[in-house]
Amino acid sequence: MKNTVATLLAMKQQGEKIAMLTCYDYSTARLVDAAGINAILVGDSLGMTMQGYTTTLPVTMEEMIIYGRSVVRGAQDAFVVMDMPFMSYQASLPQAVENAGRLIKETGAGAVKLEGGAVVTPQIRAIVAAGIPVCAHIGMTPQSVNAFGGFKVQGKGEDQARAVLEDALAVEDAGAFMVVLECVPPKLSALISKKLAIPTVGIGAGAGCDGQVLVCQDMLGMDDDFVPKFVKRYAALGDAMTRAFATYAAEVKAGEFPEDAHAYTKSDCDDNYLTQLDDDY
Repeated sequence: MKNTVATLLAMKQQGEKIAMLTCYDYSTARLVDAAGINAILVGDSLGMTMQGYTTTLPVTMEEMIIYGRSVVRGAQDAFVVMDMPFMSYQASLPQAVENAGRLIKETGAGAVKLEGGAVVTPQIRAIVAAGIPVCAHIGMTPQSVNAFGGFKVQGKGEDQARAVLEDALAVEDAGAFMVVLECVPPKLSALISKKLAIPTVGIGAGAGCDGQVLVCQDMLGMDDDFVPKFVKRYAALGDAMTRAFATYAAEVKAGEFPEDAHAYTKSDCDDNYLTQLDDDY
């Protein structure tokens, strides 16, 4: 069944958990979709997973659109949400609406996601008024990594907990259809999920959220350099891929690949003609 804003809301109302993954390309999107994942986030985390940056800040609108188009082509049933990259919505309301419109129109995705709580509610209202569904993102917001002084848990103290809850209520009131809670203490996330009518999707926010999202590369074990505490590895594809690449290289160098089974044997040229070509040149 095709996942939509309405079906995701119905899942919360029925107590059914939402499964969401990040994805950045057509081939992976097809596999994620075939697995029955409800929603795909084309995250600006692609700056780190696909481009090798240390933060999400360098990612551009044009890059988001290129990756997003590919994912949408591969997702038949999963609901695709596009991240709005850093400084694509902060400067003004017209800028926010225009860029949100570009992401939807030029990728075919179903919604956009932007980071921030009460401070970005004017942008959320304006984008929603333009007919574009908005997923909010509060708690640890990676685009604010410099302001936070690093990737840190949000909502640990009493004042912070109140602020995160108030952000959640504010983005819901502004019209967001869903909210991502990142690196928020589990008890606070559970409280927020109870207070909101819209679905919450957690990443490092405990089991009390209405759904969960992970980065594909993290949960597939494709990067050993850094593994966040909240990540569960469901495979060790990084090791498997490295072994496969090494075996391929060894077979090529040893002349073991390709074998006859990997070659096109049919030819319209007989051996005598090829011999003549050899003699002629």
